[in-house]
Amino acid sequence: MFAGPIQRVIDELSRLPGVGQKSAQRLAFHLLMTEEADAGRLAQAILDMKAQVHSCERCFNVAAGTECAICLDPKRDHTVVCVVERPQDIVVIERTQEFKGRYHVLGGALSPITGIGASQLHIAELLERVPAEGIEEVIVATNPTVEGDTTAMYLARELGDLSVRVTRLASGLPVGGDLDYADEITLGRALAGRREIH
Repeated sequence: MFAGPIQRVIDELSRLPGVGQKSAQRLAFHLLMTEEADAGRLAQAILDMKAQVHSCERCFNVAAGTECAICLDPKRDHTVVCVVERPQDIVVIERTQEFKGRYHVLGGALSPITGIGASQLHIAELLERVPAEGIEEVIVATNPTVEGDTTAMYLARELGDLSVRVTRLASGLPVGGDLDYADEITLGRALAGRREIH
């Protein structure tokens, strides 16, 4: 539809989550009209991010070094770990300013339909962390979806033999929603009112 290079940019932008064809066209034409230096900075920032950001060796959050800033922070409570599906879920929980422990990123949720089993997630690493780090409570903060609830039940069963308290975020989060869309007050109340998983 457009000249080759423009269409390539539109095609690539439309592959991003939440960016449709029209939004991709608007972004592509905006980039076309920006100064070359601005476009270059954006391109370099993306390349630098891909080259320099890795998974934290301890919790699988995003990190510029071997461990993320949260794992390296000595003020965080190492006895409480909040389990989330994705690194971006950490940002949402941190905005509540209610949680002072550490995190563990699973890398998704159990979904037999799409072929995601326990071996594709960072569940084994969590089970190793609990006794090794003296973790006393695991807060399961998976999304309130069928997959998230299935993952929470699986984790509760697996952690049951490790003498650790396993809790789940309380009500306040909409069923079928993502943590990304929850406001800080709702998420803060859900975190404060978490309950044991039986």
